[in-house]
Amino acid sequence: MSTLSVPPTLVSPRDDVLHLHKAFKGFGCDTSAVINILAHRDASQRTVIQHEYRALYSEDILNRLTKELTGKLENAVLLWMKDPATRDAVALRQALLANDLRGATEVICSRTPSQILTFKQIYLSRFGSYLEHDLEKYASGDHKKLLLAYVSIQRYEGFEVDRMIAENDAKTLYRAGEKRLGTDEDIFIKIFSERSRAHLAVVDSTYNGMYGHSLEKAIKKETSGLFAYALLTIVRCAENPAKYFAKVLRKAMKGLGTDDTTLIRVIVTRVEIDMQYIKAEYQKKYKKSLVDAVHSETSGNYRKFLLALLGPKH
Repeated sequence: MSTLSVPPTLVSPRDDVLHLHKAFKGFGCDTSAVINILAHRDASQRTVIQHEYRALYSEDILNRLTKELTGKLENAVLLWMKDPATRDAVALRQALLANDLRGATEVICSRTPSQILTFKQIYLSRFGSYLEHDLEKYASGDHKKLLLAYVSIQRYEGFEVDRMIAENDAKTLYRAGEKRLGTDEDIFIKIFSERSRAHLAVVDSTYNGMYGHSLEKAIKKETSGLFAYALLTIVRCAENPAKYFAKVLRKAMKGLGTDDTTLIRVIVTRVEIDMQYIKAEYQKKYKKSLVDAVHSETSGNYRKFLLALLGPKH
């Protein structure tokens, strides 16, 4: 469920464009006016605004926003103006170039096969490089093997599960991990990259019933580093993506300093998908509203923009 609040009465895209242009003109940008418009328009409205701006002023509004905004606000608004698949491709490319392999893993392992297929095509057309080639270059070991398998295999996206196969997978994972000395990582890669989310959720509950603890606990015990993080992302998103993203946001804001790259990426990419659920999970797990957490960790127009996307506390 989206947290985006759009005006109850339809605003004409041309009016939006005229107001935006007015905000850009003169000495200094009227940033509040820009936020008040763009943070309250859905994906299709933002696309029309871009076309209309180009038609009226023969200029790409993204270029104009780059000139008018700075820092974290600029990063957040520019990502927001892109369509979901382009956002994923851009976020992924930025993460790989910055050697933020956890960020890259989060984008890949939390997305559905059809989302991956789309952002892979955009990645290639936008950056002139196959995602697989870049993963070969930046990732390594079992982590690389898992990511490459995960972006290549078209998994089933429905909800039907063969419980016999799920039970067999649970036993196979136990034999490949906790039952033996040393872990057979290839088995984990095969099952986690080939099975649907619905199937893995059943494998997890079956594993719990058979061996007295979750698959997540077994992953933490048997694997480590980025490989463990990728497996955990896959299994957590199979069970409850909102709970997973609530945890990612908490980690981005915990301790000294804020990981703004992660904060921007997660908020901007989830607002129109499941942010209402993420907010509920955050409140439930951390006994604090996500809105309050973001408010205390950010400032200025950057804070104003993120809070506009998140909507009210309840």
